[in-house]
Amino acid sequence: MTLRNTARRYGSLSIALHWLIVLQLIAVYACINLTDFFPENSDPRQALLMWHYMLGLSVLAVVVLRVANRLSGPVPQALPGIPRWQNAVASVTHLALYALLLAMPVLGWLTLSASGQPIPFFGVTLPPLIGPDKTLAHQIEKIHETLGVVGYYLIGLHVAAALFHHYLRRDGTLQRMLPFLRSKDKVGT
Repeated sequence: MTLRNTARRYGSLSIALHWLIVLQLIAVYACINLTDFFPENSDPRQALLMWHYMLGLSVLAVVVLRVANRLSGPVPQALPGIPRWQNAVASVTHLALYALLLAMPVLGWLTLSASGQPIPFFGVTLPPLIGPDKTLAHQIEKIHETLGVVGYYLIGLHVAAALFHHYLRRDGTLQRMLPFLRSKDKVGT
């Protein structure tokens, strides 16, 4: 397996960045959802919020790398036999996922900035993007929360499509993004 993508396969860099983002998203969503189990202003709740902020911003960093990697080389061609409409839906879904993964951390950063709160990032405090404005902070936070829910659906659609291709079509689509099970790809090596 090569580091970079080819016209037939995803490279190890794309695969590693994809699965790193998956792990980050699991952690980000877990942190924010687990806060509901703790009282307001409790230490565990505050720690989970802090981790949510920091992991969310780390998603931004990795997604920027992922987008740069995607734009700097070929993207594997669609496998033979996949209808055009499925390729179109896949393209729109990928674009929406990238937009979400870029927008969510920025909206979180803007929310903290407008709230007048520090923006923690693993021992460093990032600068605010805008000045304090409680009303604006609340509005941005609502957009952030709504897009967070949209994220569940987009991620679910992406996973469902991957499983459909793997278990029903058996066409090798999922295998091209797995670090294992890569030898059965219909396109070849």
